[in-house]
Amino acid sequence: MTIRDLKPALIWEIFDEITKVPRPSKKEEKIRQFLLDFAAKHDVPVKTDAIGNVVMTRPASPGCEDAPVVILQGHMDMVCESNHPFDFENNPITTIVDGEWVHADGTTLGADNGIGMAAALAVMIDKDLVTGPVEALITVDEETGLTGANNLGDGMISGSILLNLDSEDDGEVFVGCAGGVDTVCTFNYHKSLAPKDFCYFKVSVSNGLGGHSGGDIHLGHANANKVLTRFLWNQSQSHELTLVEIDGGNLRNAIPRAAHAIFGVHPEHKHKMMADFNEYVAVIANEYAGLETTLKLDIESVDTPENCIDADTTLAVIRSIYSAPHGVISMSRELEGLVETSTNLASIKMPGDNKIVVTTSQRSSVESRKWDIANQVQALFELAGATVEHGEGYPGWAPNMNSRILHICSDAYEELFGEKPAIKAIHAGLECGLFLEKYPHLDMASFGPTLRGVHSPSEKMHIPAVEKFWKQLVLILEKVSKLKN
Repeated sequence: MTIRDLKPALIWEIFDEITKVPRPSKKEEKIRQFLLDFAAKHDVPVKTDAIGNVVMTRPASPGCEDAPVVILQGHMDMVCESNHPFDFENNPITTIVDGEWVHADGTTLGADNGIGMAAALAVMIDKDLVTGPVEALITVDEETGLTGANNLGDGMISGSILLNLDSEDDGEVFVGCAGGVDTVCTFNYHKSLAPKDFCYFKVSVSNGLGGHSGGDIHLGHANANKVLTRFLWNQSQSHELTLVEIDGGNLRNAIPRAAHAIFGVHPEHKHKMMADFNEYVAVIANEYAGLETTLKLDIESVDTPENCIDADTTLAVIRSIYSAPHGVISMSRELEGLVETSTNLASIKMPGDNKIVVTTSQRSSVESRKWDIANQVQALFELAGATVEHGEGYPGWAPNMNSRILHICSDAYEELFGEKPAIKAIHAGLECGLFLEKYPHLDMASFGPTLRGVHSPSEKMHIPAVEKFWKQLVLILEKVSKLKN
């Protein structure tokens, strides 16, 4: 069975087409052209703005011309993570139907937000639907900067209701999200000659669960950068350690699944270091028992390098990353079970020019607390000698429990499935806060089918939830079509 055999056929067929189009963040040229070609093929009016966002329009069904304009919104890019070498810029995603779930072959699936995009496109061309006027807004570069939402061109949308199709749990309607900011810390180091009489090793952490730094941060998944530097810090306390290379994580909004370092120790400490490593492997296995079932720690000998990182920077990097906060900082007092504030120690990179760059990201539904934890990260890395810069950040979306579209979404779900959906806010960032800044009149809600493991190769989508998502969307549009603008 393939995804083209699944129901409802139209949404799965479009999703299948989307998975065949490469669409890494900031490299959306191919998926944008796919959208323009789709519009041309189906005679759907389409326009773009300077940043690359795409808007398609569907006219109202007869008799529904006076209904409010509904904006269906999703993003065209995807997170690119893989368990094996994979060319995301040129290769299609291979999808696998596995019981009630669809996943990819060792890579992210791109259901975040390919399924939202597929639903919006299906609405554009399904002649059987009853709707008022509908706009499909597909934004660029949501995953690495909310660039499309931040730079939405004037006049691109005209609607008063926005349905964000980028949520990940069936039976839930979201009416708020966290704001976020990136904090990037840069160390400048000097190259030193690597001691020739040292023994050198590569220590690796791999196959962690990772996950979305918003939606999964409360699950306690291992942060590979923290696991790695904890071992290095322990070693630095008992003997001299020379750091040659360090690398971990990839994306600011993904919990790092893998990291490695190359380091050297004096031969007299070699056997003690190896014994310490074996003990550390057992400690980590015990701490994450029943959770991180595939996490691996490995060590191997490597050739003596020519250069290493100077001793002062070595200790500064190891100490600061080891002590930097990661995970949930506080929980919401307004909504039970909602993470209020968190921070993700996302990546460590050596891009050249004798620099080590540590990227972190902070989220909170309280603006002051977002900046408080970002400033704490800044203070810690500045104490270690790093230069720290904050990104522009993005605002949160404050819940409006009196929202008309919220009640329509809730009523539609209850009418279809016999139970009320949960009304929630999400700790992940949605583009809604940015839209609300520019269009404060917007009435917004967010919903979607069940996804698990997003931003990691374990990403999967629940097949029955996709059908429920589509039915709910269709009924919402029908209900709105009966309203007067």
